Amino acid sequence: MKRAMCLVWGLFFLLSGPVLAAGFKKLEPQEPPALALPDMIGAKHALDDYKGQVVLVNFWAAWCPPCRREMPSMQRLKVKMAGHPFAILAVDSAEPREEVAAFLETIKVDFTVLLDPGAAATKRWRVYALPTSFLIDGEGKVRYVLSGPAEWDEGEALSLIESLMQ
Repeated sequence: MKRAMCLVWGLFFLLSGPVLAAGFKKLEPQEPPALALPDMIGAKHALDDYKGQVVLVNFWAAWCPPCRREMPSMQRLKVKMAGHPFAILAVDSAEPREEVAAFLETIKVDFTVLLDPGAAATKRWRVYALPTSFLIDGEGKVRYVLSGPAEWDEGEALSLIESLMQ
């Protein structure tokens, strides 16, 4: 039931504003909600630490098939963006560290995975469906949101990220 409600809210969110071809919703530049979470080894990461970089903030869960499918493209994106002011913060929503670690054994990624076991950040960011992603510009402003998966290393997703670097 919880997952079904997430999908219903996600569709509402997606249809509530101008949407680009692949489902990206362009926003007026705005301050993001607070984000300060531990990574897999317990080190704290705050979104403010990434000012000056374009940041992909991706909310996901290991139980979510679309989330699982987009992870390899996020890893390819990280490799493609090496040397550029770019970072990925993948926020696992509402799962214990052990479940996330088991998933990361099957799909190897070397971008930052953050843990939100109580889903407080997920709620603060008003994420109603997984995956949901936000593109943050170098000034720390939210510019785009996408409810649903993407192939991050190609097409419109890559074009939007590159445009935020200019």
